[in-house]
Amino acid sequence: MLVSPRITTNPEVMGGKPCIRGMRVTVGMIVEALAAGRTVNGLLSDFPYLEEQDVREALAYAASLAQGREFPLAS
Repeated sequence: MLVSPRITTNPEVMGGKPCIRGMRVTVGMIVEALAAGRTVNGLLSDFPYLEEQDVREALAYAASLAQGREFPLAS
């Protein structure tokens, strides 16, 4: 089961960290920015190639990890 086709891993992209749609934007970068007070609209403005659903699914993935669940990701 995939968490989302939007969350991918590739050992050659960002050291294999979970990324958004194969881009060099990691789930961790998104979650960290939101935790620091950035808004979703601010992130979308900073990264115009991201979509709101990318941010939502990054949060869902992080929440799953915090719950102790692990899921295979798209590669």
